[in-house]
Amino acid sequence: MSSLELRADHRQTQTLSPRLQHAVRLLQMSSLDFAAIVRTKLGENPFLEEEDPAEPGSTLAAETGIAGADGEVGEGGVSMDPADGDDRALWQADQAGLARRAEDGDLSALDMMAVETTLQMHLHGQLNVLPLQPRDLMLARTLVESLDDDGYLRAPLEELAQIAPLNPPATMEEMQIALRRVQSLDPPGVGARSVAECLELQLPAIDCPQIRALAKAIVQEHLPALAARDVTALASRLGASASRVKEACERIRRLDPRPGWRFGSANIAYVIPDVVVKRLRHQWSVQLNPAVVPRIRLNRVYAELFQRHRKAENADMAGHLEDARWTLRNVEQRFSTILDVAGAIVRRQRHFLEYGPMAMKPLLLREIALECGVHESTVSRVTNNKYMATPVGVFELKYFFSRAIVSSNGSACSGTAIRGLIKDIIEAETPGHPLSDAEIRRQLVGQGLNVARRTVTKYRQMLHIESVEKRRRR
Repeated sequence: MSSLELRADHRQTQTLSPRLQHAVRLLQMSSLDFAAIVRTKLGENPFLEEEDPAEPGSTLAAETGIAGADGEVGEGGVSMDPADGDDRALWQADQAGLARRAEDGDLSALDMMAVETTLQMHLHGQLNVLPLQPRDLMLARTLVESLDDDGYLRAPLEELAQIAPLNPPATMEEMQIALRRVQSLDPPGVGARSVAECLELQLPAIDCPQIRALAKAIVQEHLPALAARDVTALASRLGASASRVKEACERIRRLDPRPGWRFGSANIAYVIPDVVVKRLRHQWSVQLNPAVVPRIRLNRVYAELFQRHRKAENADMAGHLEDARWTLRNVEQRFSTILDVAGAIVRRQRHFLEYGPMAMKPLLLREIALECGVHESTVSRVTNNKYMATPVGVFELKYFFSRAIVSSNGSACSGTAIRGLIKDIIEAETPGHPLSDAEIRRQLVGQGLNVARRTVTKYRQMLHIESVEKRRRR
C-alpha cells in the first residue's frame, strides 16, 4: 500500500532580478537604442535632467552625473548648505539654470526644416490637374495610396475595388482604367506590379525602334538571362546579333527598377562608433566617443526638496528617485565596461591596426572576459552592435574575434587573415582567367593553410565577391 511522504529539499539556484535583467538588455543595445531609452527616462523622471554641454566636465562620472554608489553628484550641481531651509532659494537657483540653458526665439529648428515631397504627394499633385470625374479621381487616389515605397502596386485590384468608398462599387474595368492612368504619371514605371512591368513601362524612352523591340522581348521573357549577363544565349534565343542584344541590355540597365525611391528620404541608420582608437606617441589610445555618452545627471534641487518634505504618501516620487539613481549607475557601468573591453581588444589586436587584416590574431571571448574580470556572456553583449573607429576604418567589436586555424608549421591564423589572403589572391588573378574556389584552396594549402573548399566559398561570399562563373563573364 502506497504512503504519502513530505520531504523538504534545499537547493541553491541563481536567478536574475527584473532590474538586473533590464540592465542586461540595456547592455546589449546599440548606442542609438540606448540613447532613445535615456531620452525616454529624461521625459518621465523629474529627478533626471540633461547636462548643459557648456558646463565643464572632464570625466565619465561628471558626464553621467555619478560620483559614487549613492548617486549624489559631486560636480555640475547647485551648491547648497544642508542646514539651509530656504526652499524658494533652491527653486529659484534651479530655474535660473534652466533660463540660462534656454534660448528664446520665434522660430524653432523644426519650423526651419524643409517639407519633403513624398511619392504620394507628387502623384496626387499630377492627378489634381487632370480633367477627371470625381469617381475616376477617387479610384486613382485609392491606387496611389496603395503604392509601396518602391512605387509598386502590391495589392490585387480586386481588394482595392472593395475598399474604394464608392457606391456602386468599382468594376474591374474601371480599376484597370485607373491603373493605366496612374502608370502614365511621372516617374515612369510607377504603379507597376512586377519588375518586368516596371521596366516595360519605361521602354518608350528608348528612341531606336529595333533596340526598343529587343528590350521589350528581353524584359517580358528573358529577365534571368539578363541578370546573368548571358549575351550569347540571349542573341541565340532572340535571333539577333550579339552587338544589338548587348546594346539593348545596356539600355535596360539604365532604367530605374525602383521609381519610388526618387521621392522622400530613406531612413539611413548611420554607424556611430562607441569608442575611438588613436595612435599617440607609438601607443594606441582608446577613448569613448562623447557623442554616444548621454549627458544626464541627478537634479539635486528636486532631490533635496523631496528629501526635506518626504512623506509616506509620496511612494511614487521615492520610486522615481531610486530609478534615477539606478539609471545613472547603469549609464556609468555600461560605458566603463565598453571601454574596458575595447581597450583589451586593442591590446590584443594592435598588429591588425598597424599592418592590416593579415596580422589579425585569433581571439576568443573567453580571453577578453578573463582580462576584464567579467563573464564571457557580458563580453558577448558588450560587443553586440558596438563599433570602434580606427585609423583603418570603423569595425564592429565582434569583427576582432575569430577561432584559430592551425597552419602546417603549427602557427595559428585567424579567419580574418585568411579572408584577407583570399581577397589578395582574387585581386591578383589573371584577367579573363579567374580562379575557382578549388584553385584558391590549392594556393592556400601551398602556403601552409589547410582550408576546406566550402570554407573558401563561405569566406568569398562574406567578402561579397562573385563566383568564378560571373567573374569570367565580366
